[in-house]
Amino acid sequence: MTFIPISALSGDNVVDRSDNMPWYQGTSLLHHLETVYTASDHNLIDTRFPVQYVIRPHSSAHHDYRGYAGTVAGGSLRVGDALIVLPSGLPATVAHIENFHGTSTEAVAGDAVVVRLTEHVDISRGDMLCRPNNRPTVTQDLEAMVCWMDDRAPLQVRGMYSLKHTTRSVRAMVTDLRYELDITNLHRNHEATSLGLNAIGRIAVRCTAPLFVDDYQRNRSTGSFILVDETTNATVAAGMIIERGA
Repeated sequence: MTFIPISALSGDNVVDRSDNMPWYQGTSLLHHLETVYTASDHNLIDTRFPVQYVIRPHSSAHHDYRGYAGTVAGGSLRVGDALIVLPSGLPATVAHIENFHGTSTEAVAGDAVVVRLTEHVDISRGDMLCRPNNRPTVTQDLEAMVCWMDDRAPLQVRGMYSLKHTTRSVRAMVTDLRYELDITNLHRNHEATSLGLNAIGRIAVRCTAPLFVDDYQRNRSTGSFILVDETTNATVAAGMIIERGA
């Protein structure tokens, strides 16, 4: 954790070091934001590739082309790697990896690529490629901390929402509000019945279809989701998975 004393009113330590704070020997806020190390945010161990789009040109030049586009959400992919497809469980092998610059032999977390497989398997948007012996949890039940962002309607227990997780969207019901967290003293209010604007709380969610999830502390991509109001299409909450369902 880094502490930087600033004054937005006079610009002290915001862009440049301030002469008004000779006792502070650190960097300015902007310099810190531009140079802070962020590679540790990526999970480089657990291979996760949510499929965003299936590329089928349907042209005579590429009559047999089938590629799966997406962003690597964890670990790495290499040509020749043995994978499985979720939720079907079908085996697959990486034949080619393509990116904006051409072909590559490897893709790591954060890379946007197209993966081609040696097998012709049934894969669609929302499916996930992972290692046979290192799989995410497949579940319809989530425990999560959420921040409520809707100023028009509070979170309602038993309310139905659209839940977007990686490239997969499902309908979901908030089955329980465990507690509301008071950010001023970290007190847990177990008597809370709803969450208003900017409120934080722990909820239980039941989805209409399985998701492929990890704990947020392990993988920020596969451990997070958003809730969307089905009538207005507005994002009403952001969630972090803290306990995977059985």
